[in-house]
Amino acid sequence: MLTHRLARPLLAGIFVVGGIDAVIHPERKLLAAETVTTPLTRMLRQPCDTKALVRANGATQIAAGLLLAGGVLPRSTAAALAASLVPTTLAGHAFWNQSDPGARSSQRIQFLKNAAILGGLLLASTDTDGSPSLSWRARHTLTDWTDDVAASPRWSWPFATFAGLRGKRSG
Repeated sequence: MLTHRLARPLLAGIFVVGGIDAVIHPERKLLAAETVTTPLTRMLRQPCDTKALVRANGATQIAAGLLLAGGVLPRSTAAALAASLVPTTLAGHAFWNQSDPGARSSQRIQFLKNAAILGGLLLASTDTDGSPSLSWRARHTLTDWTDDVAASPRWSWPFATFAGLRGKRSG
């Protein structure tokens, strides 16, 4: 679909650029990242190497961003980007910690921008590109099977009640 071919690279671009910056210049993000990495690593009882975590998050954003832009595993890559965006947003745009009204307003806008991008990623992670979802296909396969069995003269009586789905497809 043309809209998917246009939307995926547009959505992925910010992650590729931001990921490259995080990998090349992790020190720019260390102070903000420590507000998330320190409690997280303490909770997981792991050593805290904030610089490595910032680089790993950046590498994830580069790889998933490029794959999403190319339409390769778009649902999985969108989910990976969504997962990487949450700590990035909490660390980088904690507007509730700002005392200056101008800085608070600016960080709130950035936080809401990231929330909007997260919404787009959630939609992309569930988009089947026009194909029926796995649950829809499973449901209709079962309905087709019970219809076929119930229509068979040999098996019609035991499946007559089980195949109450017969003729009641939801589309």
